[in-house]
Amino acid sequence: MIQDYLPICRADMDRRGWEQCDFVYVTGDAYVDHPSFGTAIISRLLESRGYRVGIISQPDWKDPESVQLLGKPRLGFLVSSGNMDSMVNHYSVSKKRRQQDSYTPGGVMGKRPDYAAVVYSNLIRSVYKDSPIILGGIEASLRRLAHYDYWSNRLKRSILLDAQADLISYGMGEHSIVEIADALNSGIDVKDITFIDGTVFKTRNLDVVYDYQMLPDYDKMKRDKTEYAKSFYVQYQNTDPFTGKRLAEPYFGKEFVVQNPPSKPLTTEEMDEIYALPYMRSYHPSYEEAGGVPAIREIKFSLISNRGCFGACSFCALTFHQGRIIQVRSHESLVEEATLLTQEPDFKGYIHDVGGPTANFRFPACEKQLTKGACPHKQCLFPEPCKNMNADHSDYIALLRKLRSIPRVKKVFIRSGIRFDYLLADKNRNFLRELCQYHVSGQLKVAPEHVADPVLTRMGKPRNAVYNQFVKEYKEMNARIGKEQYLVPYLMSSHPGSTLKEAVELAEYLRDLGYMPEQVQDFYPTPSTISTCMYYTGLDPRTMEPVYVPVNPHEKAMQRALIQYRNPKNYELVKEALIKAGRTDLIGFDKKCLIRPRQGMNGGSGSGCGNYSHCKEKARSSKPGANGRFQGAGKKNQTDRKLVKKKTIRNVHKKK
Repeated sequence: MIQDYLPICRADMDRRGWEQCDFVYVTGDAYVDHPSFGTAIISRLLESRGYRVGIISQPDWKDPESVQLLGKPRLGFLVSSGNMDSMVNHYSVSKKRRQQDSYTPGGVMGKRPDYAAVVYSNLIRSVYKDSPIILGGIEASLRRLAHYDYWSNRLKRSILLDAQADLISYGMGEHSIVEIADALNSGIDVKDITFIDGTVFKTRNLDVVYDYQMLPDYDKMKRDKTEYAKSFYVQYQNTDPFTGKRLAEPYFGKEFVVQNPPSKPLTTEEMDEIYALPYMRSYHPSYEEAGGVPAIREIKFSLISNRGCFGACSFCALTFHQGRIIQVRSHESLVEEATLLTQEPDFKGYIHDVGGPTANFRFPACEKQLTKGACPHKQCLFPEPCKNMNADHSDYIALLRKLRSIPRVKKVFIRSGIRFDYLLADKNRNFLRELCQYHVSGQLKVAPEHVADPVLTRMGKPRNAVYNQFVKEYKEMNARIGKEQYLVPYLMSSHPGSTLKEAVELAEYLRDLGYMPEQVQDFYPTPSTISTCMYYTGLDPRTMEPVYVPVNPHEKAMQRALIQYRNPKNYELVKEALIKAGRTDLIGFDKKCLIRPRQGMNGGSGSGCGNYSHCKEKARSSKPGANGRFQGAGKKNQTDRKLVKKKTIRNVHKKK
């Protein structure tokens, strides 16, 4: 086997002595041969099974010749939009075009089309009429059945139909892609490959399908959002590889898209094998002149220790993509990779992360999941941790200690996020101590997401009291070990269930904390999440209860502005939000107020603090100007601007 990048042109094929590829992988990302990229994993895995794989990266979707660079493959085309959904890659939640694409050489935007998997597949089909096309990656996985598309604001049919493809390999794909390759190699027609777990196929005759559950017809779901909510929850309950049923989705009664049950989780041995494949661990050298591929910076010195997540946040698609059963690598595998990192010429002594979707998950939530699967009607952590859950962190602690002891390793960070409710469920605080002592550098990022319990319930997140308990214990632990370290909370605005009342509650929490986040994430309705289903239907698919959904852009702007109420640019939005929420008591000079009245406002108008005169007099007496008038309410909130500069995270948490 040649230790080199896989072929990207005919000259590369000639050097290997190839006349034809078995598979050509067409991707919307630049070619980065690193195990953090799906293209690299799938292509290297197929290579290890004896298949010849070539890569066509970011083809010109307006030119059919761009998908003919490597000729027609013997077995078929593999198509992916890349590591991200192409629409998320291109657009912010406000649907504004992003300025940079981290998965493109030089960060240049515009090197892939919108809905890239569909466009690439149709381009291939226009040239190679009979060549099998297998879709994979996050974009295809989360659009495998009818789904709400936020960017077009409509219910779209399965991507399999729009792309004119033959199969979808959904989820992480290692098991299914090898089975697909072996089936094609044995001479089975792609239309007859209907039996592989982790795949989706289309058929006009359900006689070839057995033991399936019928979903509502696509046309019926388009006409009735309630039907889509019901269908989505059936899908959600069938994401487990042990208990999931085969699902059939009809299209006008003439065609069916059939989803086979998910592939079984990878064993530790299989995970170790995948991450030990002969990756070059960087982007293709042809990108050097353009400045390289920005995405490599964050992952080059990071270790993926696990997959899957039983946290099951409503706004996260991991349940549909990686599943709820945790899959892990062995200590030996991770230590070996970490040792390789220390030999890189630009290694500075820092391992940036050891984790996965959730860093401190190192086991399935309970032992039964490995044989019977995750409970279809219950969650492991929500609304309370399951009594059968194993929250022992001792294995993760042992792993981190081994990594810290490797020569040339100065520090091992944990940046992929921890579940603080899972940490608190552990019977001791050994992991919290080790985390604070060795794996935090001044600040630890955590994701409470919100503070209002009604919103947290819709999010599938623990009650605010749980986060407050973690904050308390984190502070106490740092004091005990003599360190001054702080928490940086990730917060989300405009999630389904959040009215202006809950948005104001979040602003008050930040006021009491003394912290204004520099960045706030508006809820982003991406395909195949419970939250997106709520956004589209106005129903919680778990209960079919109506849910308030902030869809008006102006209201969403108000909710976002409340989180950053100290920013002078947000003044008018915050003022409007407080008036609409009936909270004009928060407009004034008292320390509990969020904003101050501007000159010309008065308490009787309903647009200022109800105790305006008292607040103003109090302010005058505490800080008079040269003429006895309060200085700072006007002139574009000069005082607020000073506060923004002064209130660093350090001062914030000292105050708390």
